[in-house]
Amino acid sequence: MLMELTYGGSKTNQQQVLGHPSGLFVLFFTEMWERFSFYGMRVLLVNFLTMAVTGVNNPGWGWNADQAGALFGTYAGLLYITPIVGGIVADKLTGYKWAVVIGAFIMTLGHAAMALETEITLYLGLTLLVIGTGFFKPNMTSIISEMYKHVPQKKDGAYTIYYMGVNAGAFFGMMLCGYLAETKGWAYGFGLAGIFMLFGTLQFWLAAPLFGNIGDVPKKETDKEKIAKKINPFTSIDKILIAISATGGLLYLLNDPSSKIANINLLPKKLLPNIDSISGATQIIISCLGIFLFLVISRIRRYEKVIADRMIALIIFAIFTVFFWMSFEQGATSLIIFARDYTQRELFGNYATVFNIINTLLTVLPLLIISWVLFLLYKQTHQLIKISNWILIVSFLAIWVVVGQMVYQEFSSDVTTVTVSWFSTLNSFFIIAFASYFSKWWESKYNPSSAQKYALGLVLLGIGFAFLAYGAHAIPSNATAGTVKVSMIWLILAYLFHTLGELCLSPLGLSQVSKLVPGQMIGFMYGMWYLAIAIGNKLAGSLGGKIEEITQHYSLSTFFLIFTLVPIVAGVVIALLNKTLVRKMHGIT
Repeated sequence: MLMELTYGGSKTNQQQVLGHPSGLFVLFFTEMWERFSFYGMRVLLVNFLTMAVTGVNNPGWGWNADQAGALFGTYAGLLYITPIVGGIVADKLTGYKWAVVIGAFIMTLGHAAMALETEITLYLGLTLLVIGTGFFKPNMTSIISEMYKHVPQKKDGAYTIYYMGVNAGAFFGMMLCGYLAETKGWAYGFGLAGIFMLFGTLQFWLAAPLFGNIGDVPKKETDKEKIAKKINPFTSIDKILIAISATGGLLYLLNDPSSKIANINLLPKKLLPNIDSISGATQIIISCLGIFLFLVISRIRRYEKVIADRMIALIIFAIFTVFFWMSFEQGATSLIIFARDYTQRELFGNYATVFNIINTLLTVLPLLIISWVLFLLYKQTHQLIKISNWILIVSFLAIWVVVGQMVYQEFSSDVTTVTVSWFSTLNSFFIIAFASYFSKWWESKYNPSSAQKYALGLVLLGIGFAFLAYGAHAIPSNATAGTVKVSMIWLILAYLFHTLGELCLSPLGLSQVSKLVPGQMIGFMYGMWYLAIAIGNKLAGSLGGKIEEITQHYSLSTFFLIFTLVPIVAGVVIALLNKTLVRKMHGIT
């Protein structure tokens, strides 16, 4: 194969930046701005909804935590379901490139709607973000996979660079959108997220010549693909069960916030009259999950033993994935409320100076590095995609202006108030700091089995909540927001151990699907895996919304103790299943 076609696309795409094709870094920046927008909005949503309507400098909507948690949980759950549909549409109709453009544009409209701060535009914005993510999320990685199909040995390095863009975007989005929202007004934070989503959309669209035919509208199915579909095809009963479980699940997701916020019940309050302790909605979702599990097991039984065993192992991992995300995603719900109402965030004197210096270094140094990467990309591609590069340059100039304003304000004030959103940035920072060490560990002879990694990740997550449970023990059950505050060290330690747990467990998921599942079943099992993450996110929102109720009746320490025990117990259980899972995986690690 000719050298200029190694990475596909145009000749310019063969020009390398840091040893990889230029197109990878266009994707890097596109994903960076998308994650900037997503995490910038995510860190604001529950804080904005639950902030008091009056009595504060930056009033919110005054919702209770249960209402905010229900809405966020449904939003987060749907984010992991729509990519299943978006991937199918891209495969069949639009191709990956147009799917990304369509998704990014829809998300831009969603962020713009949220900046208006009305109830109608809030729901419209969240809906558009869910739909847009469905198009965007699965197809960015598909473009990378297609770009590296002739050099698969470099794919791991490509994904490492790509995910650095993910975390860089998350870091700056949470910090800068949070800073503007909490110091200038919520509309500024939501608006900044929308502006950079627009920048990301434009720079990717205008960079299309760089990719050539990569990600174009797909060709007709090959004979090999047609044959694969004939192996264990979906029967009419399978399709009916999928429709029933999907409809029930969607109604449950929508019913939870609608019943709590607007008192509109899409599902019956009671289903089985003899079971009053469980609501009709809960009975329906349990039934739907049972139907879906029956469907998965019935399909697995049609395969030979080795393949069936591997997929059973994957289902077990998916169940424990639910427990992980149910606890980990408290970072978007209950931990936001804890940081705002119960954490001492005002710093004085030397403490303020030290914090401002550290925070400036954490912000400026990564921004310098990424700006340098932009300069390298511009040098290689400015002749072919000049306008796209100039949009990136304008984007970074705007970022530097906001960062400069933030640093100036912090150093010019006698008192430093740490923003609520600052704590959320710690997750991205710790990932960047520790990811390479975990990668080296997994490549060494001491590499644990998948079950052992899951166990370690769950236990580390539980330890993070143990710090919060201990730190919060001084807050009485009858304490109102702001009356009793504890040191921020407990929240910092929690985010550290949560991130260490994430590094053990999160990267395994999708790679396990690709390793354990046969080609003709892989799409269905990817859907099942995203469903597990969606359930975990929904539970995170619903349970996180109980923080006020549990704190009032028991204590805040009790609330965090729940999330200490559940992951640790789950970790111990999957550790005990290690030998069984190793046998079921039949040599795959």
